[in-house]
Amino acid sequence: MRMLALRIRALPALLGGLMVVLNLGAAQAQSDKKAEYVLGPGDIVRITVFQNPDLTTEARVSEAGTLSFPYIGSVSVGGLSPSKGEKRIADMLREGGFVSKPQVNILPMQIRSSQVAVLGQVNRPGRYPLETLNTRLSDMVAAAGGIAATGADTVMLIGTREGRAIRHEFDIPLLFFNGDGTGDVLLESGDVLYVTRAPVFYIYGEVQHSGVFRLERNMTVMQGLAAGGGLTTRGTEKGLRVHRRSPDGKLKIIEVKLDDPLKADDVIHVREGLF
Repeated sequence: MRMLALRIRALPALLGGLMVVLNLGAAQAQSDKKAEYVLGPGDIVRITVFQNPDLTTEARVSEAGTLSFPYIGSVSVGGLSPSKGEKRIADMLREGGFVSKPQVNILPMQIRSSQVAVLGQVNRPGRYPLETLNTRLSDMVAAAGGIAATGADTVMLIGTREGRAIRHEFDIPLLFFNGDGTGDVLLESGDVLYVTRAPVFYIYGEVQHSGVFRLERNMTVMQGLAAGGGLTTRGTEKGLRVHRRSPDGKLKIIEVKLDDPLKADDVIHVREGLF
């Protein structure tokens, strides 16, 4: 009876462990399912047949969705997943009497049928192919030459996941500085990346270099003045004024201190000191 009671008490733990294993297996299966894509024009694949090294072939899928393979000639693979493409080639090799029990493997080398658009403030905007299945957001930004000097630190991702439109903003520095990069999402065909223009502020008056300057993170009035080369010999830090537009669109003039934070589109006015 005591042994029976121990087994009964252990049953929930065993069931819990079994559920964990089943859930992990289901998650892995779901992950594998999402990873599979369909072959399309421009894709370059390597095809191997087990124990038949002479059949190893690198081929490009044509605009018609076909590729050429030894013995069997043209094979239509456009719109097929790699696994279904493997089965089609294996069936043709077996039915043609070339290999009795073919085990075919298709390895994607370059995925050019799937593309992502990178727009906005990057050095080389345009459409770029998803070269591999695990292309991440940072990989595509790098392929576009990185964010331009006029670009913000954030990237907008617009796309579709599971039939639903998505729109997410990613802070590139925080993605890596405050984490392990796990937020660096995988891209899918049809995604659009957009890098907006970096926020700016303006300085005029008694400063060495008046003009437009990039607004850095957590920038203060003092740092803004330093960006403009500092005050002239006639300038004064007293009575510093900032022209700032409120959320309702009205322009306000406020007096600020050196350690006050700057906001996008602020205009700093440095007055001439009275001697």
